[in-house]
Amino acid sequence: MSKPVFPFRQTADILEALRQQQEVAIVDVRDEALFATGHPLFAVNIPLSKLELELLDRIPQSATAITLYDNGEGLAQAAAERIAALGYSNVALLKEDLTGWQAAGGELFIDVNSPSKAFGELVEHHNHTPSLSADEVHSLINSDANVVVLDARRFDEYQTMSIPGATSVPGGELVLRVRDIAPSPETTVIVNCAGRTRSIIGTQSLVNAGIRNPVFALRNGTIGWTLAGHDLDKGQSRRYGEASETAQRQAASHARGIADRAGVERIPLATLKRWQQEPRTTYLFDVRDADEYAAGHLPGSRHVPGGQLVQETDHYASVRGARIVLIDDDGVRANMTASWLAQLGWQVSVLEELQASDFSASGAWKAQVPAVAQPEFISPQQLAEWLEEGQTQVLDFTTRANHLNSHIPGAGWLLRSTLQKEGKSALPAARRYVLTCGSSLLAGYAVEQVAELTGKPVFVLEGGNAAWRAAQLPTEQGDQQLLSPAIDRYRRPYEGTDIAPAVMQAYLDWEYGLVAQLDRDGTHGFRVLPAQAQNATA
Repeated sequence: MSKPVFPFRQTADILEALRQQQEVAIVDVRDEALFATGHPLFAVNIPLSKLELELLDRIPQSATAITLYDNGEGLAQAAAERIAALGYSNVALLKEDLTGWQAAGGELFIDVNSPSKAFGELVEHHNHTPSLSADEVHSLINSDANVVVLDARRFDEYQTMSIPGATSVPGGELVLRVRDIAPSPETTVIVNCAGRTRSIIGTQSLVNAGIRNPVFALRNGTIGWTLAGHDLDKGQSRRYGEASETAQRQAASHARGIADRAGVERIPLATLKRWQQEPRTTYLFDVRDADEYAAGHLPGSRHVPGGQLVQETDHYASVRGARIVLIDDDGVRANMTASWLAQLGWQVSVLEELQASDFSASGAWKAQVPAVAQPEFISPQQLAEWLEEGQTQVLDFTTRANHLNSHIPGAGWLLRSTLQKEGKSALPAARRYVLTCGSSLLAGYAVEQVAELTGKPVFVLEGGNAAWRAAQLPTEQGDQQLLSPAIDRYRRPYEGTDIAPAVMQAYLDWEYGLVAQLDRDGTHGFRVLPAQAQNATA
């Protein structure tokens, strides 16, 4: 049976569409570690290995112009077939993949979340965001100066490693919480992340919001701290408290002013509903914290904390040129987040005039996933019996990190990209195959392919690895049978506590060069608001 034929899109046409702010979805279908080696600025990473888990929410309109590419691995054709089978009608392949992109004058950016990181550097370049070196901050802390350190990363990142004495205040919460954490205008406020972007954006947010305190970014974050030879804390749990009414009111006033300056629109619920019926992509994000969202949210909204939305915009709003609508219940977090997204070149609106009754849905956000042909499930107990008998091969499609930490004895760790490239040769011989992952959701999408390649019975472990562990069946750790290379996740040079100093320094050097690379690229559409003199009574 012949493969479907998809049209090619030229690099020049995509570059022009970006400059014209048309809707564009440029999708790199390689696994994340390969994506991080080089990609167009506004390319988004939706790996073939887990395509079904992410596609529907990240590209919600079936008529969106989607351009797929790899770097010669042969994955884009397979991804196009899967995407078209899900009802997407405007799917094309990038002419000559990344080689063609470069040959046509397109820039390649390394790392992940490159648009947001490049934008952060542009903000510092234009606004001269105040910062202090690691040694200067270390001296302040050790001299018992009147200083607070606010960690703008996710709470889990903060727990992994943090500046001594720091409090976790993720970036989207800073403007709302800072007045209560540092009520005296004499208190120096230090904002840090692991590298540069979130500390720059967080510090500039506080400057823009007119707080009376001296405020500085910790230059180069925990990377800079480590390179300066200072120790980090681990396993800390200090978090922000409730915002007072006075702090909230003051913050809301300033946040509204900043958003207005940035050109943020304001829409009622009726306008949102009309937009959602139109063919143009409209993303709806609730930027409060996870507990608030779970307690009550607008049906159909996705929870993304404001700071992470600015930091990882490409991961959530994967169609460049789409509309973004934001929700909060305090007048601060949505406005601050929107002010940055507008500067990042998005058409962004804040949803207003919501009533308490509108927040009628509860619970955590759940991804949309396509239906899968009902596989034949087996119980953990049945699998245990088969493994005892022999001739049964377990294929584990979880993340490599999860697999190394705990897996079913004898299970082989496998990426679907490897299965696509290598076919049957990637699989150990067996009489039957049992597929699993954390929950078995992803495993279900691989059943048909494994069955076609092997001609053998294929089953899915009901409840996945979680059910196996819940049944108190034996597990093992380690790399006994890795059937794929370690490419499912890019190891960020700013995470963890065991990164080589040379790697951390190379990452900083890359960030320093991003402004020049933006100039060469010419498609970004970023605009940085000039800093304003602040009101001393803020």
